[in-house]
Amino acid sequence: MRVFLTIIILATLACNKSMKKNEKTPYVVVLGVAQDAGYPQAGCNKDCCKDAWEDPAKRKNVSCLALVDPISKEQWIFDATPDVKFQLQLLEKNSGINPLSGVFLTHAHMGHYTGLMHFGREVMGCNNLPVYCMERMQNFIKTNAPWDQLVKIENIKLKLLRNDSAIELNQRISVTPFLVPHRDEYSETVGYKIKANNKSLIFIPDIDKWEQWETDITELIKKVDYAFLDATFYKNGELKRDMSEIPHPFVEESMGLFSNLSETDKQKVHFIHCNHTNPLLQEGSNAQKEVIKKGFNFAKEGQVIRF
Repeated sequence: MRVFLTIIILATLACNKSMKKNEKTPYVVVLGVAQDAGYPQAGCNKDCCKDAWEDPAKRKNVSCLALVDPISKEQWIFDATPDVKFQLQLLEKNSGINPLSGVFLTHAHMGHYTGLMHFGREVMGCNNLPVYCMERMQNFIKTNAPWDQLVKIENIKLKLLRNDSAIELNQRISVTPFLVPHRDEYSETVGYKIKANNKSLIFIPDIDKWEQWETDITELIKKVDYAFLDATFYKNGELKRDMSEIPHPFVEESMGLFSNLSETDKQKVHFIHCNHTNPLLQEGSNAQKEVIKKGFNFAKEGQVIRF
């Protein structure tokens, strides 16, 4: 009996030690999963959005990740979306940390940078909030109203990024931008690799077809621990227009391309950035069941990934 009690005590102590270690580990929080216009989308009263209009619990924020370091009490968001006020509230509830330590931007499409307006004097009145972005993205902000005002009155401070050049956020965390092909009307487009605690996560919310990228995405998935990847459209024909004009990789295409990955590598994949027409946004849909059946995941708001 005494031996049994000793085993129970030791197991409990080991479990508590592990839990305390996890509490100090950097982590990512999913703050949004929808495409630029959110879910439901303005002007859409079709079946894909009807339930979300009627039930606020079914609504989804625009695609966004947060990176949290519970030891240094720092936190950063990846993309400043139109839903940033809701996302900052969700982040603070999760981390208990305030204020924000910085923002990383992927590109100049509406769902990825327009939330910067909330950092201006009309709302939060931030003081030199670091905003990390590539050269064309930086020039776009500095030379176009109303974003240029944020720079002039020092609500934000632009931090220049270089392709494949890591930024050391602190002794435990680094972030590396990498260029990806996309419709670059106003800026270049990047994905990000986040490294912490000897683990890594990639975030690619927007990209053209995988074959247009010089990097082999399947090999990249093998090298990282988590992959949050563009899932704008589930399949061809989802929109009643020429979808080659918006050449995102369809989820069906991605699952086919990734079909030869090991089960472990498939589990790394989390589909994110879903258009309002994408059935992955609908709880219990056949699309969700198919993704899970094939060994992959779809991102969920509030989801936590620990490094």
